[in-house]
Amino acid sequence: QVQLVESGGGLVQAGGSLRLSCAASSRTFNSYNMGWFRQAPGKEREFVARITSSGGSTYYADSVKGRFTISRVNAKNAVYLQMNSLKHEATAVYSCAASIVPTVVPGAYPYWGQGTQVTVSS
Repeated sequence: QVQLVESGGGLVQAGGSLRLSCAASSRTFNSYNMGWFRQAPGKEREFVARITSSGGSTYYADSVKGRFTISRVNAKNAVYLQMNSLKHEATAVYSCAASIVPTVVPGAYPYWGQGTQVTVSS
């Protein structure tokens, strides 16, 4: 089992930056692929970024590519999402998730955190 807890969300001005953290409680954290997803009010949850278990490969949604960076420090059982040049459209609840295989499909992630709110003022 994997327990995930996100933190770092908050209010930020458009164009600003924010760094989200995801703390994992797992004896085998380094075996999980990790992903970040977000869900805005009235919209479906969407994929943001993912990183393989070793941290050797990353993949981003076109909407955030070049501005967001996902990373992990397995020794700390942590995953991060550095968000730069934030846009108002990025306002949403951001959640980290763990999966057995690398994927962008929400349904394929069996473990999820509670989410952290990110609000970008225009």
